[in-house]
Amino acid sequence: MPSAHVSGGLPTGGGSTVFDGRMPTAPGDLRVEGHGIEPVPETNRYGGAGRLFTVWFAPNLTMTGVFTGTIGIALGLDFTTALAAVVLGTLLGAVPTAYLSTWGSRTGAGQLPLARLAFGRAVVLPGVLQWLSSIAWDALIGLFGGDALARLAGWPFWLGVLVVMLAQGALGVLGYEAIHRLQLVMTFVLAAAFALIALRMAGSVRPAWTGTAHGADRVGAFVLTSTIALSLSLSWAPYASDFSRYLPRGTSRSRMFWCTLLGLVVSFVAVQALGLWGASVLTDQTAAGVDRVLGGGAAGAFGLLAVALAALASNAMNDYSGSLALQTVGVRLPRPLAAALAVVLGFPLVLWMHAANTTARFQNVLLFVSYWIPGFVAIVVVDWLARRGTAVDLAAGTARLPVWPPLLAFVGAFAAAVPFMDTGLYVGPAAHALHGADVSYYVAFLVALALYAPLRVREKSPALVREGGHA
Repeated sequence: MPSAHVSGGLPTGGGSTVFDGRMPTAPGDLRVEGHGIEPVPETNRYGGAGRLFTVWFAPNLTMTGVFTGTIGIALGLDFTTALAAVVLGTLLGAVPTAYLSTWGSRTGAGQLPLARLAFGRAVVLPGVLQWLSSIAWDALIGLFGGDALARLAGWPFWLGVLVVMLAQGALGVLGYEAIHRLQLVMTFVLAAAFALIALRMAGSVRPAWTGTAHGADRVGAFVLTSTIALSLSLSWAPYASDFSRYLPRGTSRSRMFWCTLLGLVVSFVAVQALGLWGASVLTDQTAAGVDRVLGGGAAGAFGLLAVALAALASNAMNDYSGSLALQTVGVRLPRPLAAALAVVLGFPLVLWMHAANTTARFQNVLLFVSYWIPGFVAIVVVDWLARRGTAVDLAAGTARLPVWPPLLAFVGAFAAAVPFMDTGLYVGPAAHALHGADVSYYVAFLVALALYAPLRVREKSPALVREGGHA
């Protein structure tokens, strides 16, 4: 097989490589996608912007989002205040994810491969973090999916987790089109299941109309709840263009943005609102809580099955994007095998989370897997705008940009955010002074912006390729 030179994990020309491979040809083509991080040629593009709604709606209808909603009540907020925090945080995190999603059709590239435009060889750092994050999300979501399947089938917990993760791994191996088709089906199945849960809950569960937090503590709890909600929707940002890279270049950018935004916001707010409403019964054992709310029997079984299917749908996307991230850092592993590897590593992490204080470990992992993302978003957006939003040759487009400015901004943003972090493992002095308010995401974004923008605008972008031809 002819080989290509590889720089920083990205092919720079030559024949077929491990980063290339078979691509789906049309909606419903469910053969294994061997194609990795090579940009998708215009001749292989298909589909419409509408499919972005379902691909970003269904994977969020999970018990992870429901459990996240319960945290607002656990922090002492009343239902109305906690819901306002959830809506605000979800919107703030969804906007950058929706914006990044529009880059897929313009470049044919996934999000981490595109990040090489800004980071160059230093893309290894966010690439490794994204790969590790995808494994962590496998555990966060697989925890509830495996528990639900185990309860439904009468299996031990570990076997339920194993079956769910093997199924999601198979979907991650099949790739882009299989995931899109699954999410289309799951949009209707999971929406029906969560609507049933909501109806049963409305008649049997009384929400917390009054809270226990007051004064500055209430403000801190509001900010922390909104930050946790933001972390959910923003966590998809490094995946964003992975699921739009096969769309034709001419696809409406505004439709792509709004389909992605609505898919994220409607789904995340819905499941977190359920968690807020049913916080008294949906504790860290949320699968058991679903069974109780639905009254057991056929309805309870359907609810548990939906929880397991939701985990499968969401984690398939984690495994897929994780495979692209692993290739981006330079690991010469075929994309299907890289997707399977995430499952192998995620399984023991689920068992670890289940072994002790699930609530504390869940919140810690949820926050830590996303703390690096605001700085990443600021850097790639500044670089994209400096290139005037033009499509760029991914190999030549990074050849002359120094790697130290994005590294300085990325590491500096994270360091600046540390005092503002609030987790079960660490509470920064600033967060403590702010009564638990975690504003680290905002600090990281602004610091990365302040450090990187002045340095980036001084550099001339090489090899710009305008959408109509060469610059």
